Amino acid sequence: MIDPYFRVELIAQTPLPQRVIYVAMHQDYSEGFVTDETEIALMDEAECGQRIVKNLLKGGRGHYGPLEHPQITLNVGWFPHSTMQQIRTHRVGISFDCQSGRYTGKRIIDVANGQRDVEEVFYLRPLGQYTNRQGNKYTYTVAHREHHLERCIKAAQEYKDDINAGLAEEHARGLIPFDVRQHWVMSANVRSLMHLLDLRWKADAQLEAQKMCELIWPHFQAWVPAIADWYEQNRKHKARLAP
Repeated sequence: MIDPYFRVELIAQTPLPQRVIYVAMHQDYSEGFVTDETEIALMDEAECGQRIVKNLLKGGRGHYGPLEHPQITLNVGWFPHSTMQQIRTHRVGISFDCQSGRYTGKRIIDVANGQRDVEEVFYLRPLGQYTNRQGNKYTYTVAHREHHLERCIKAAQEYKDDINAGLAEEHARGLIPFDVRQHWVMSANVRSLMHLLDLRWKADAQLEAQKMCELIWPHFQAWVPAIADWYEQNRKHKARLAP
């Protein structure tokens, strides 16, 4: 089940991305100037995708350079701050612009004033069974969660008091719950997006990062369908080393 606030929306993407990748790949071994070749001009997106899988991806040879040319830009919203920390780590070729706690504290004051749902601003995991890093199982109960919601509301009220007392936003934010929700814009190429999916969609990745990948996936499928089909069959959830 995905948190009802989590969202990933498309902002922009390179058109005909599989054609771009194929042309780049073809130039590597072509004697001529590839855009002058009649065959290239007549190839459609689907055929380019098939050739990429057959000549570049199949067999796991690792020649992923041509995948770096097309780029997609996504708006990711309402995920906890900890998710941003996870996806910015070990990433290659991904750019981020994330909400700053220096300029975006009004929603926290709205919680303190009772004008906004606390769970729209602060993220708490769903009720249920979990396992810690030592392999021990535990239950996140209704009582735990209600107590944590109360702490979030109290923190929002203290944040409001600090702001009213004249503290700077970057000073007052220091004591708000770590998993305040954030929005960000991220841009990635085909290779770097697969790298992210390899790292954060595997079974032992943190829950929220897995859910983010789950919401990114339909955009990836629609954008580069042949590559996505290959990825689904060969790499999805398999925790292989990222290319």
